[in-house]
Amino acid sequence: MSRERKRPRPSIKTRGVPSEVEGRKRSGEERGEGPPRLIKRNELSLVVEILRETAKLHEQTASQAAAAAVVAVAKAMQLSFSRGGQVLVFGNGGSAADAQHLAAELVGRFARERRALPAVALSADTSVLTSVANDYSYDKVFARQIEALGRRGDLAIGISTSGQSPNVLAAIQTAKARGLRTVAFTGNDGGAVGKAAELHVNVPHAVTARVQEVHRTLIHAVCELVEREL
Repeated sequence: MSRERKRPRPSIKTRGVPSEVEGRKRSGEERGEGPPRLIKRNELSLVVEILRETAKLHEQTASQAAAAAVVAVAKAMQLSFSRGGQVLVFGNGGSAADAQHLAAELVGRFARERRALPAVALSADTSVLTSVANDYSYDKVFARQIEALGRRGDLAIGISTSGQSPNVLAAIQTAKARGLRTVAFTGNDGGAVGKAAELHVNVPHAVTARVQEVHRTLIHAVCELVEREL
């Protein structure tokens, strides 16, 4: 019996056919994403430097005094809640976002199932903010809300990375005059805001972004402490 001879497979010409990688590159360019760019060494170094600087600042802030101040804030918050009080928290820019972050963790939950806790971020109502700023001044946007909402036994928390925000300072002063307990989260040396508050949590650094990063960790620590007692 004669065996059937296997015919050689036709060769596939690859000239002009893009490789898988080249295809991905072309499709990216066609979508308007532009050609892929290599990550530069100095870009990686910058990310590493930021992370190390933030970690170092966390370590510096983790002194016994700073930890004790955070515990004192949590206890003041617990006491206010136990007596039917609320938290009024405020700040500008990134600190306004941190204020809303704290309020959200309290009203919703942080890590455990528990009852909702009354907290209001005074940076959230744009109608109130703009009307007070327009009719009075921006320095009064938080103080006016403290006058309207604050009651003796409530806890007012001001956040200022510079420690010098005039509207945060005015709100702390108004809160003290109305019988609220007061807390300041600050950066730098604490400034006038830190001096005005009953309880002061300071992150000793001049770069706003680094201070905000540590503030957020401390806010989480406060939430964890409060939830443990519920």
